Amino acid sequence: MGLLWMALERAFGLHDSHIDLHPYLTNLIAIPAILVYVFFLREKRDIYYKGEITYKQSFISGLIMTLFVTILVPLNQWITLDYITPHFFENVIKYSVDNELMTLKDAKAYFNFQNYLIQSVVFAPVVGVITTAIVSRFIKAKKSN
Repeated sequence: MGLLWMALERAFGLHDSHIDLHPYLTNLIAIPAILVYVFFLREKRDIYYKGEITYKQSFISGLIMTLFVTILVPLNQWITLDYITPHFFENVIKYSVDNELMTLKDAKAYFNFQNYLIQSVVFAPVVGVITTAIVSRFIKAKKSN
């Protein structure tokens, strides 16, 4: 889902011609990401747990998915930044400096693979746990007799 989102961002120019919109529109990835958790946990409830799942079971399932997503983050970043949008950092650094949002030194320190990788590896589990906690609250269900 993340790779598809990055490809769409690139296709719509958010990594070059419309990079000014990137900070705002990139956050919309939360919508499909939350839906992935909802669909995954509903499927766990309906198929694996046969319609009856506790909050704890749902939460643990979501944590396992979050771990899986977090493990894939480095691969996702590498594919995104080497193949989908290899000039992203150059473009965002140029935009930030040209629009006096950052100095060249600060932009280069912030917009690079290592920094994005660290941010993503920290962000994925934090957001995954929060999303799991919230979605699990709504997913739990008991069979009606």
